[in-house]
Amino acid sequence: MIVGVVTALLSAVTPATTASGSADPAATDPLRPYAQQAPRWQRCDAEHPATYTCATLKVPLDYGDPGGRTTQIAVSRLEATDVAGRRGVLLLNPGGPGGPGLDLPVSVGADLPAEVRGRYDLIGFDPRGVGRSSPVGCGLTAEEQDLERPYAPGTFAKDVEWARTVAAKCRAAEGDRLRHLTTRNTARDMDLVRAVLGEEKISYLGFSYGTYLGAVYAQMFPRRTDRFVLDSAVDPARYGRGMFQDMAQRAGPAFTRWTEWTALRHATYGLGRTPAEVRTTFWDLVARADRAPVDHDGTRFTGDTIRARRAEFSHVRRAAAWVAELKRAAEGGGPDPSGGPERLPSPLPPASARDVPADNEAASAWAVLCADTRASWPRDPERYRRDAVRDKARHPLSGDFESGIKPCAFWEPGSEPRTTVAGEVPALILQNEWDPATPLAGGRAMHRALRGSRMVTVAGGEGHIVNGTDSCADESVALYLTTGRLPAKDLTC
Repeated sequence: MIVGVVTALLSAVTPATTASGSADPAATDPLRPYAQQAPRWQRCDAEHPATYTCATLKVPLDYGDPGGRTTQIAVSRLEATDVAGRRGVLLLNPGGPGGPGLDLPVSVGADLPAEVRGRYDLIGFDPRGVGRSSPVGCGLTAEEQDLERPYAPGTFAKDVEWARTVAAKCRAAEGDRLRHLTTRNTARDMDLVRAVLGEEKISYLGFSYGTYLGAVYAQMFPRRTDRFVLDSAVDPARYGRGMFQDMAQRAGPAFTRWTEWTALRHATYGLGRTPAEVRTTFWDLVARADRAPVDHDGTRFTGDTIRARRAEFSHVRRAAAWVAELKRAAEGGGPDPSGGPERLPSPLPPASARDVPADNEAASAWAVLCADTRASWPRDPERYRRDAVRDKARHPLSGDFESGIKPCAFWEPGSEPRTTVAGEVPALILQNEWDPATPLAGGRAMHRALRGSRMVTVAGGEGHIVNGTDSCADESVALYLTTGRLPAKDLTC
């Protein structure tokens, strides 16, 4: 099979030998020319240190045909500050799929302890199809890039057409290339980066989807896997459609926690003195916005667009301030003249918005997710209708958003089956208790799958991504990356 052949090819960069010690021409590694590239490291930009450099590598588009078409991978490097104590390289991935990572050595590096920065060259890269790595683009409009599509009987046919159109546009624009934009091929790219850098092993820090990518690399290249940190892990068995549905299931407990927290602070937010009153206030606001959209800070909120902000409820203080402001706007009172207890920050533009197709993040995210997990997405649109109706009743905050139809329903399969994650893989898993995107249950599932791992749970931790937000968890990361010692047992911070 192609999978086994390619794994063997990437496990070494020297030709096999016969029993007599001479090279066996038939077993010569066709990936050798890629592994022997001499990257042209150049300063990435004038804003950062001269030790932060970038290069472009050439890799096979299809590892089953190494002599065929190629694609480019943009790589960055921030050199270790302690040359004498340098251990090796620490590859970084921001998640997604579809997240650009070229600037991570600078942005994530700022949150890493000095002792980690001293011992590792920090390596960022834009995964294949992303950012500056031969980016994909499907010509999607802004509306077509919006995946927040709540179920309603009158709009379901339009949502089916949206999903079909996104898949068709990507197929027309990118053709056969789409089937090779997979997690397994990104893992192979990572191993070629390792070979080009002259390293026997890599260490790794991956976030969100990047935890799945890291786990897949460890399955494919266990002898090349050194110290792996997986921050905000996905359930590897649920990666695909199940990943969305798990988010809806977890939104309910987060919302309940928010009602309890907010009820204790009625004097501040005015949303209710009991959890039941807070809940009623919220759902009355949703119903009111469905009748007449609420204008807040220049945005018109319907009931559905309020529900679309479900992730906010993992941040109790932030959500209470936001709902209180919406309530005042709905009542015609305008914003709190004092500015309110806390205001939501404005979203930042995506880092990949420069020099790449405008729809690259959406296009590359669908490309990887759908190619990886096509088998988990039913073909029949009516299945999505039934599931959306059922899950909206079960999980009213967001069940229909997560179970509704997606472009993967009409995607073509990737070049090979997805990877089963399991085994005695040593890794450090970090997880917030109240993570809306990668729920705690998913981190625990990754921990069970990687039986050699240890897990650090931040009790009461809010939001998505742990790194740099909790000193206890950060200390565990620093100790592991600098000494190789995992905690003796799972920790709760």
